[in-house]
Amino acid sequence: MIITLDSPAIIHLKKKDKRLAAVIDAIGEIECRGYPDAFSFIAKEIVEQMLSIKAADCIRNRIAAMTNGAFTPESLLRLTQDDLRSAGMSRNKAEYLLGFASAVAGGRLDLDSLPALPDEKIVKRLTSLRGIGTWTAKMYLIFVLQREDVLPYEDGAFMQSFRWLYGMRNPCRETVIRRCRKWKPYASVAARYMYRALDMGMTKNHIRITT
Repeated sequence: MIITLDSPAIIHLKKKDKRLAAVIDAIGEIECRGYPDAFSFIAKEIVEQMLSIKAADCIRNRIAAMTNGAFTPESLLRLTQDDLRSAGMSRNKAEYLLGFASAVAGGRLDLDSLPALPDEKIVKRLTSLRGIGTWTAKMYLIFVLQREDVLPYEDGAFMQSFRWLYGMRNPCRETVIRRCRKWKPYASVAARYMYRALDMGMTKNHIRITT
């Protein structure tokens, strides 16, 4: 999927938020690559929680070596908690990852049924499993299902860009929600531009807004 500058989402966001409009103009259109494998996406998100990119990549590579590159419920359930701990995972995370694999393999969580549900029900179902929080559920909504109106204020990368764009040192959740209300119903699209700004190093510079 490519978000073009003449799309309804971009037209709306630029009209409603002058600061975000400057970011969009600087970045241009962006390509959003989907993740067709929901299980491996969520499994890797469990691994990555609270880790640096380098550390997470290292652990994922070690697990992949144990499973011949497969991130499936069946391949992970062949491993023990000790196997996962030897790859660098904490005891709790190893338990969460195997619990998620068991829930999917045993049918307690039907990933194929989730796309038909509204965002709130998806979050509720995913977060009913230990080790899957709202952050992971929202990443799934944005990057797997490509839902358009998800505000990931739980995400550190998003918040880093938010603080930079609006010149706020430590905004509370209510402030973020209130400031981003103007993005509805395209909060996810706005968030993608915030992520891209961070990836491109724009947050190290100052954007001059002219109104």
